Amino acid sequence: MQIPAKPENDAQRVQTLRQMALLDTPPEERFDRLTRMARRWFGVQIALVSLVDENRQWFKSRAGLDVTETPRDVSFCGHALLGDQIFMVPDALEDPRFFDNPLVVHPPHVRFYAGVPLRIADGTKLGTFCIMDDAPRVLDVDECEMLLDMASMVEKELLAERLASVDELTQIANRRGFNATAPHILSLGRRNGLGATLFFFDLDRFKQINDTYGHAEGDRILNRFAGLLRDAYGESDLVARLGGDEFVALCLHDHAGARHELTRRLASSVADYNAAAQEGFPLRYSVGTVEYDPQRHPSIDAMMVEADTLMYAHKQARRSLGGEAG
Repeated sequence: MQIPAKPENDAQRVQTLRQMALLDTPPEERFDRLTRMARRWFGVQIALVSLVDENRQWFKSRAGLDVTETPRDVSFCGHALLGDQIFMVPDALEDPRFFDNPLVVHPPHVRFYAGVPLRIADGTKLGTFCIMDDAPRVLDVDECEMLLDMASMVEKELLAERLASVDELTQIANRRGFNATAPHILSLGRRNGLGATLFFFDLDRFKQINDTYGHAEGDRILNRFAGLLRDAYGESDLVARLGGDEFVALCLHDHAGARHELTRRLASSVADYNAAAQEGFPLRYSVGTVEYDPQRHPSIDAMMVEADTLMYAHKQARRSLGGEAG
């Protein structure tokens, strides 16, 4: 059996998938009607909307299959993600990549597979729309076009979901996307023995920027700060705009000094930005930082409350010392 390779941008791809708040959610008719339709039109045993997470493929919709997920290492969809067109396996028993795959040797005894990568607007591939059968088969030209059309319909539904979980202005996660993704980040850290830190940011004097230079300049500052956050934190970290001028970053790390390294990296980037700007309000922020402790933080909300309190205390302390926080 050949284990599928992972795309170079897999960490960012998985983060985008998690931001969309679809994983481990109940079935939805908008997806189920498409898998039912595909199963009937193609006359196959199984049709799936498969979302490929870090270590599994999870089925947002499934027709003809009882399980809700399988390991990514044995997935056909993991291979399909590596291409741009239909990935077709006419007979898995005759294919050296799959002849001894557990999904072939054991139920559901897959012999035929055809899957289309599912993309969102920025080109990120989240999973596949696929059909499978227990008999060998090859799709003809018309059937290929039909499968592509149905995958396009799934992509439209995914686009609608992304619009609901991504901040329209900055194109990072919004509050909904953060709340859906953060528990997965913490769970990943626990499984791999990693620490986690939450940074809660609030831009200083942001109201004055809007009042003095207008909301267009305020939007530019928000966009720029979001970009600095993306640059400062790693692909596997989660950054989000909660609303207004409030931002958060949730980061995994494997050593105690990582938190300070991230703090210095962002401060250096902001200092470089201010030096290059030369005019207008300098970009300043207050921040509250919390290390994840499962005893004190039963949920991400508990971390958020603590980090928000620390951020406000930081802002107040700077004001009392005559700083620029506000």
